Amino acid sequence: MSALPPKTATLHDVAQAAGVSLITASRALSNPERVSKPTIERVLKAVEATGYIPNRMAGGLKSRRSLTVGALVPVISVPQFLPTVQTLTQSLDAAGYQLLLGQTGYDHGREAALLDTFIGRRVDGIVVAGLLQHSPAVDRLRRLGIPVVETWDANERPLDMLVGFSHVKVGSAVAGFFLSRGWQRVGIASGDDERARTRRDGFLAAFGRDVPTAFVKAPSNLALGRSALRELLTHDRGLRAVFCSSDGLASGVLTEARAQGLRVPEDLAVIGFGDADFAAYLEPALSTVQIDGAAIGRHAAQLLLARCRGEPVAQHVVDVGFRIIERASTAA
Repeated sequence: MSALPPKTATLHDVAQAAGVSLITASRALSNPERVSKPTIERVLKAVEATGYIPNRMAGGLKSRRSLTVGALVPVISVPQFLPTVQTLTQSLDAAGYQLLLGQTGYDHGREAALLDTFIGRRVDGIVVAGLLQHSPAVDRLRRLGIPVVETWDANERPLDMLVGFSHVKVGSAVAGFFLSRGWQRVGIASGDDERARTRRDGFLAAFGRDVPTAFVKAPSNLALGRSALRELLTHDRGLRAVFCSSDGLASGVLTEARAQGLRVPEDLAVIGFGDADFAAYLEPALSTVQIDGAAIGRHAAQLLLARCRGEPVAQHVVDVGFRIIERASTAA
């Protein structure tokens, strides 16, 4: 005969263990300002002793708050998004909210499915890395009035709120940097995602002409960076500089340059994007476009929390900007 599953502790068990009424135990956990400090301490000790876990869904139905926020990123392994996720998590946690994280894999269909999942779980808000694509799920977000913060991009008319920067301006700034050095024989190693392509568009517009581009499947990595440089060198063996859509891709370009007998930066200058933790410690140290990912997470949390508290949001769009960090890989 199989053993019965262990009984889940209830709020009634907590109240009994603490020697208080059911309503007092409930208030101690949900509205502690209405209960004396000694009573709160007794209730918390009883929670620990019984192993009681509050039913957040039930509490959410009463308060119309789930105390959860959904976040979507393309892939969590991409270093540039990590500071945003970490800071967002910390800021929300400090306010009593939990973060549910989903990975879209650069797939708009999966993005829509995850949004539906978040809506079904009654999240209090949603943060997205990038701009949301039109879909029935996005229409439902509008209709339900769920606060949304789009990040890591720019749009003069966001769905709701936005914290990011212009990828067009990033590409334009890197092109200006190349032109200031007199580098004309240049190439681009780029992921095939929309934001990387937008940076390429900005580069070409500022550079004034088309340049060889090696596209790789997003998310990009060191191995794809090596193959991208090999492809670019088939177009122009005398290539002088390469703009990479990520630091991971740039690390592969640096590796392949050494394998090809090219000196960096004397023969080939390389610049990445994202200022990943490892960028400054490559050999040579990688020049890159720095984005304050932590600031993006912090601003996104502030906007969402203000909306959850019913406070007006004066600034719906926050531009965190960017800057080019020059290191040894372009210092010639």
